[in-house]
Amino acid sequence: MSRNSYQVIVYGKFAPLDDDQRARLLAVADEHNLLQAKFTEEGTVIYERSLLTFTFRCVVKADEDEEDKTAAVVARAQELATAAVRDLGADVRDLRSVSTDLETIKIKRRGR
Repeated sequence: MSRNSYQVIVYGKFAPLDDDQRARLLAVADEHNLLQAKFTEEGTVIYERSLLTFTFRCVVKADEDEEDKTAAVVARAQELATAAVRDLGADVRDLRSVSTDLETIKIKRRGR
């Protein structure tokens, strides 16, 4: 059985934050800036110090014969994003996602 890999970016907003949640997020904000962004299977949460929105980048694998792969991949990515933000002490709202099947990306090679 073949598995396709998808790069997924989940965009979301933080649910309303109390002072304690804000303090915890700001304490580790430097570990979650754009320079730390990576597509991994565990995923990476990125946010700015304004604490309004976040992005989550991850790689999700889907079985080739799985029905509606895109919906399944997005659902898994959003579950991972929600768990990662909750691990930081906050909650999420208004999630939307973009996924790219890495098998369909064409690489243009420059002439030698």
